[in-house]
Amino acid sequence: MLHVVFVEPRIPPNTGNAIRMVAATGAHLHLVEPLGFTMTDAQLRRAGLDYHDLARVTVHPSLDALWADVLPARVFAFTASATRSFTDIGYVDGDVLVFGPEPSGLAEDVLHDSHVSELVRIPMLAGRRSLNLSNAAAVATYEAWRQLGFPGAAP
Repeated sequence: MLHVVFVEPRIPPNTGNAIRMVAATGAHLHLVEPLGFTMTDAQLRRAGLDYHDLARVTVHPSLDALWADVLPARVFAFTASATRSFTDIGYVDGDVLVFGPEPSGLAEDVLHDSHVSELVRIPMLAGRRSLNLSNAAAVATYEAWRQLGFPGAAP
């Protein structure tokens, strides 16, 4: 199983979209507090539609609590400042994909956390700041899932 992490997400529909994405891929969504919304937020529920019961979502009070839950594992932190493309990674079951809040991205202390294995980026045209959080998570998760052979996918 892949682990998708949103550190301090702020926009409910992005997290709702991620809930749908992890329900579709079998990944586990981890949310690290503080959240910019409540889990009962109407926008979050609307974006997740009826996938909430099909998704595995865990809310962690801190980054340390997240690490206690997902380690040992390889941890890939996504940042526009990285030089290595996320497609250059050979993903394995249990990998952790970490994304930062909108619009700032991951804080320096997270990027340089001793548990982070590598910083990676999603290539974009020059002059573009970043992708939408839920889009970036979906692009990365589907690439990792593809490399794993789409385990559990319908024929």
